[in-house]
Amino acid sequence: MTIIQQEVGAAKVENEGTFTKFLRATEIDVRLLGMIAALLLIWIGFHLYGQLVYGFGAFLTPRNLWNLSVQTASIGVMATGMVLVIVTRHIDLSVGSILGFCAMSMAIIQVWILPEFLGLGHPAIWIITVLCGLVIGTVIGGFHGFLVAYLGIPAFIVTLGGLLVWRGAAFILARGETISPVDATFSLLGGGPYGAIGAWGSWLVGIVACAGIIGMLFSGRKQRKRFKFPLRPMWAEVFLGAVGCGLSLGFVMLVNSYPWPKGIVRQYVKANNIDTPVNELFISHGFAIPVLILMAVGIIMTFLTLRTRFGRYVFAIGGNPEAAELAGINTKWVTVKIFALMGFLCSLSAVIASARLNSATNNLGTLDELYVIAAAVIGGTSFAGGIGTIYGAILGAVVMQSLQTGMVLIGFDAAIQQMVVGSVLVTAVWVDTIYRRRAK
Repeated sequence: MTIIQQEVGAAKVENEGTFTKFLRATEIDVRLLGMIAALLLIWIGFHLYGQLVYGFGAFLTPRNLWNLSVQTASIGVMATGMVLVIVTRHIDLSVGSILGFCAMSMAIIQVWILPEFLGLGHPAIWIITVLCGLVIGTVIGGFHGFLVAYLGIPAFIVTLGGLLVWRGAAFILARGETISPVDATFSLLGGGPYGAIGAWGSWLVGIVACAGIIGMLFSGRKQRKRFKFPLRPMWAEVFLGAVGCGLSLGFVMLVNSYPWPKGIVRQYVKANNIDTPVNELFISHGFAIPVLILMAVGIIMTFLTLRTRFGRYVFAIGGNPEAAELAGINTKWVTVKIFALMGFLCSLSAVIASARLNSATNNLGTLDELYVIAAAVIGGTSFAGGIGTIYGAILGAVVMQSLQTGMVLIGFDAAIQQMVVGSVLVTAVWVDTIYRRRAK
């Protein structure tokens, strides 16, 4: 029977098409290709629509794509944490409200409290503010996890209550007022001309990314040889390295092709006594700090999920909670840590969002929970548990933000935008259901 099965398997491999063989050799996820194809269709569709209706396409421009990357950062950071929550068969509906509460708390700390003790503009204000915000978010998330794990309250109910409680608490903190402006150094964390690293810094990031991609391919191949796992063909390794490095350097070229606005350049020239005419200066934005934060979070979260005991426990719990507990995993404590991590990432997103607006409002983060959940699900995270990737969630966040940005550019009102987001979320879950049925 075993010999017959082997012969059938060999016959299937021989009868595979060229594209299937390519996917098998490179080990590229089909769903990843689907998301990339959908993203390209969205970008090209909105750009062509602009050309047909308004006479010019505003989507596929360096300015819009640079702004898109910055706008994606806040949702993308939270989406990486939502992957772990959904993988363990839970849900967190409170992420937008936690973001709003943390943003309001940090605004009060840096605008009302710290200047009274340290003085206005003290260099330590933004550091203390960020640390306090991260602690607040982590404690809130850990508290939610405790209610879910140790008191047995369903995560849906706990986080639905959190959605209402923390939004109301944010309103009470500042009595509904908008608090601004935030600390000047803190505001750089939100991007903008001065909140970016420029052309040379961006090229350095791109080179480091290429070195990391090549190093990962070499390390992975070495590990496969060590444990006698099947090796990818050498051409597949070269292809993956070339594509990864090409995309990295292409991203660098994109962000470097977006210059500072002339007004900012004029101020810069005047402040630094530069003799070169403003019209002759081309100062690149480069990577915005929020984008770098998202990159760092993506790398750390990927390492956490794939290379640590905690990550293995998360996917084990999501695959079969009862079996994981019988295997000796402290599922309750892991659940607390997952929600605490989610709270930490919400507070980090609060830093990005409030710094970008240079203020904190009571509405900051409203409906973000929908975009975060949608980003994770579009990225391949299954509500059935046990399946999900960090890079997929980040790509899903890009898809969601692309839809929102495109609809704003072509003049769709807020009501239609919400309808589209809801439709995309339902469609993504439906596609996931079909995919799992076929995979069985």
